[in-house]
Amino acid sequence: MTPAHFSFSSAFILGLMGLAFHRTHLLSALLCLEGMMLSLFIALSLWTLQLETTGYSSAPMLLLAFSACEASAGLALLVATARTHGSDRLQNLNLLQC
Repeated sequence: MTPAHFSFSSAFILGLMGLAFHRTHLLSALLCLEGMMLSLFIALSLWTLQLETTGYSSAPMLLLAFSACEASAGLALLVATARTHGSDRLQNLNLLQC
């Protein structure tokens, strides 16, 4: 495993661990998701550069577009929960009370 592959896979694993174990605020969960998507984007970009084909060159941009949509939806949910519940703590959210 090259150092580049190790760094991007470890960045993805760290984002996944942060998402799994540090679930106090919605903003921290969104940041972990963005870190995971950034590591996937860079890894996919390096993969298309190593293959040197133009057929796969649109895949990183498509992933980046989906990542931007995910970030905007996450921020909209963050604002909505902060307005209705008063904070972004995930422990205050209960689906049974909605």
